[in-house]
Amino acid sequence: MSIWGKIVGGAAGFAMGGPLGLLVGAVGGHFVDRLRPDQEPDPERAKRSVGFTIAVIVLGAKMAKADGVVTPDEVDAFKEVFQVPESEMKNVARVFNQARKDARGFEPYAEQVAGMFRNSPEVLEELLWCLAHIAKADGIIHPGELAFLTSVSEIFGFDGATFERVTALQLDGGQADPYQILGVSKDASDDEIKKAHRALVVENHPDRLIAKGMPEEFVAVANERVAKINAAHDRIRQMRAGAPQ
Repeated sequence: MSIWGKIVGGAAGFAMGGPLGLLVGAVGGHFVDRLRPDQEPDPERAKRSVGFTIAVIVLGAKMAKADGVVTPDEVDAFKEVFQVPESEMKNVARVFNQARKDARGFEPYAEQVAGMFRNSPEVLEELLWCLAHIAKADGIIHPGELAFLTSVSEIFGFDGATFERVTALQLDGGQADPYQILGVSKDASDDEIKKAHRALVVENHPDRLIAKGMPEEFVAVANERVAKINAAHDRIRQMRAGAPQ
């Protein structure tokens, strides 16, 4: 069963608990529960996968609320991140809309998913990247979106340097330079840059992330992040090759 069937099938209640489970339960309680723990070869991984997906939906909805306007570009980016089948889009939209109407702030949801992946920070990085991807879809980072992303990053336990490396955004909303994306200083040696690049590619390989709980449906976005890392490395190499010796 795809991750979408697990979510809209009423599985979130057993899988999540907490604010994420309560919110989805308020929307999907009438759906038939098609997933039970004893039907999963790896119930804990299934729980993390469902949690990751619900968190992106809910936090994406809260971020949309932060700037007050949901643009067509953001909707398209949302669909791109999720790769939601048309047959399930209506149900996913119910969760999204419920999260937008929910009176709670985003903090309890971010704290819950941070706890779920406390031992897998690379998965939290991928979730933050997904949110930044949606925020950048309309070509403008609104102050409310930037503040939201920064706060979520802090709840996940990331410092400013990690925020910039993961989102490719500076804390003032500008685009991060390639050194920031690789998490190295401009004074780093070529060997240090090569090692940093290699480590990031390994840490963010989709197979590794899937093993730690990222759903397979997010592979395309994970591959895009690896492409950004590779592009940053290539740009640094080009800059250094063209610099005066």
